[in-house]
Amino acid sequence: MNPRQRLGLLALAFTLSAVGPVQAQTAEPLKVIRIGIATGGVGSNPIRHGGTTAALAYTDGALEEAFKKDGVEIKWTFFKGAGPAVNEALVNNQIDFAWQGDLPSIVHRANGVKTKIIAGSGVRTGLYLAVQPDSDIRRIEDLKGKKVALFKGTNLHLAAVAALAAHGLKERDLKLINLDIPGSETALVNKDVEAVFSYVGLFNLRDKGLAKIVWSAAADNYKYTRQTHLLVTDEFAAKQPEAVQRVVTTLVKVAHRYSNEANRADLFERWGKAEYPEKVWREDFIGQPLRVRLSPLLDAFLVSRYKEAAKDAHALKLTRSVPEIDSWFDRRYLNVALKELKLEGYWPAYGADGQLSH
Repeated sequence: MNPRQRLGLLALAFTLSAVGPVQAQTAEPLKVIRIGIATGGVGSNPIRHGGTTAALAYTDGALEEAFKKDGVEIKWTFFKGAGPAVNEALVNNQIDFAWQGDLPSIVHRANGVKTKIIAGSGVRTGLYLAVQPDSDIRRIEDLKGKKVALFKGTNLHLAAVAALAAHGLKERDLKLINLDIPGSETALVNKDVEAVFSYVGLFNLRDKGLAKIVWSAAADNYKYTRQTHLLVTDEFAAKQPEAVQRVVTTLVKVAHRYSNEANRADLFERWGKAEYPEKVWREDFIGQPLRVRLSPLLDAFLVSRYKEAAKDAHALKLTRSVPEIDSWFDRRYLNVALKELKLEGYWPAYGADGQLSH
């Protein structure tokens, strides 16, 4: 193949990658959609974790129903290694879609893995700091020199680092121990660490008298909350844009159903069948409308959080460069779904400053 032919093929590839949601690169029949989830499931037949619309789509079988008439299999894979394990699957072309947090996604983007973020799924999610019941730690500033557990490489990592910085601390001011969520909770109970940055599972330890929660992102600033999303590989989107559209439209339908405050009890009941009890979710959502937490929007607030996360990841030497962020967010499928379902303006959009923009 001569250089001119190569350039022609590159131009063709670029043109096809830029087509809209209804145009496909190939008519190859779709047999399976592979979705990677950046968390372990519960049991041999996993019940999805709670807290997101992706979780609800799984428990409701919404995607299976959406593709049933075409005989397309929906294959869910739950990664106990969280975001880093999902990245490995993306690199090895083992999944088409991924539910993942900001940091691991930024890492794979900085390393040249081609994906597009197509919907929010788990935005403004809580971050909590727990200590031993008899601890004299009362606030983040008291963590200086302490042994603190944190699941590094996940979206917990950057949110915690941002919170530390806002309170005058850097990673090197603490003795950070890299442990996954179950491991960090066990370490706190066994008094192997003095504090833990984690998620709603800390409520369980508190209710058993095994921990004390001294700080939460929601009570401090939403800048320290965690963000997760649904993304698709560029390759799959180019070959199967109609399928991508159907996935996003289905996720928006699920988000709409459970954003209705009349369904709040049903929502927490469903999540309560996962790894944390219903009362945990009720407390985690105190003061937050469902439309805020279950929003699929890719608004200015979300983009700004990823831009800050990209800078923070580079400053922490977790990436070799700061990846470009704006073009990573592909709103075409979401816009089509919102228009088709007459849901434009249904979810509140937030500006980069965290304030309502409409």
